[in-house]
Amino acid sequence: MVQHAAGGRRLRVGILFGGRSGEHEVSLMSARSVFRAIDRQRFEPVPIGITRSGQWILPHDAEALLGAGRGVEPADGEPLAVVPGPGGRRLLVLAAGGAGRWLEPLDVVFPVLHGTYGEDGTVQGLLELLDVPYVGAGVMASAVGMDKAVMKELFRARGLPVVPFVVVTATRWRREPAAVIEGIEGTLGYPCFTKPANLGSSVAIRKCRDRRQLADGLEEALAYDRKAVVERGVDARELEISVLGNDEPMASLPGEIRPRAEFYTYEAKYTEGGAELIVPAPVPPRVVEAMQRLAIAAFQAVDAAGMARVDFFLERATGRLLVNEINTIPGFTAYSMYPRLWEAAGLPYRDLITRLIELALERHGERARLRTTYGDGGGGDAQGGGDGAGTGTDGQG
Repeated sequence: MVQHAAGGRRLRVGILFGGRSGEHEVSLMSARSVFRAIDRQRFEPVPIGITRSGQWILPHDAEALLGAGRGVEPADGEPLAVVPGPGGRRLLVLAAGGAGRWLEPLDVVFPVLHGTYGEDGTVQGLLELLDVPYVGAGVMASAVGMDKAVMKELFRARGLPVVPFVVVTATRWRREPAAVIEGIEGTLGYPCFTKPANLGSSVAIRKCRDRRQLADGLEEALAYDRKAVVERGVDARELEISVLGNDEPMASLPGEIRPRAEFYTYEAKYTEGGAELIVPAPVPPRVVEAMQRLAIAAFQAVDAAGMARVDFFLERATGRLLVNEINTIPGFTAYSMYPRLWEAAGLPYRDLITRLIELALERHGERARLRTTYGDGGGGDAQGGGDGAGTGTDGQG
């Protein structure tokens, strides 16, 4: 349970949004929802925007920026410098002429960054260096969850059922496009789907029915990443499960996506009415149990933490379940499946945010108890220390 920090003050929660990603605008939509719904009696939200070029800013007017429906620009706020090390949890607000002031330390960070440079372990690594608790998966789980090629190989190695797939690098595509096309046709056939290995929100996913469409799909996918994943098309229902927890995660009931378009496109995900979200999904109890078991297995396979959404295909002809992917920072918009599934389970959106912050503090407290020296190295053995910005929470040792 989250308590107030020392002196009874509210915990300062940094909400990271924007970023260097094709999902920049999606991040703003999710961050707007978190910013507006967070429990202001317990938490003081500190919105931190990241421009498309990677500049961190402290917005002049966060609510106006988040509601503007456009990307984050440097002129929207004061530039920030991140200062890692023992005095962590600190951000330096820069000013003209090189002067600056320290931002009051953050107690926890809620990254609402979808896609590359946010969901892929890069920001998580920076937050580890800052020694600040943060919501969601760690460096390794974030990186694996973002890279669909590695993720699917890991799932397959753990015995989880996945759709047959092929990985194509940009180098090989440029060198031998004809051989790549022939190999995909022989292995997967048509229809098939092309997608960047490291991107989400259905950005640059294309359904391909012939050679021309396959070539165009690979070109588009490889414009976003150095690797593309090509998957066999399956006639299936699209189901999703939300997972919540750290070492002992829980799985929600499944929800079903019924896109208005031919498949679940970017536009269908983030346009009202673009898809029908059915909560809970009308599936037999045995399918629900199998999905929950597989969702937790996928969560634990990548060593995820805090939250994840696991997506499935349920083949219409065979009734076979296939694990599609895991999303370690699922969408938090008003149309997003992850919070809707927990709300259906009796955990309202505001309480879900609080629970995720609790899990972040709990995980950070466990890591702080680990030794970081060996033998008689002197000094403290624990990772923690920081700048003394204690949180006064149950989970922080």
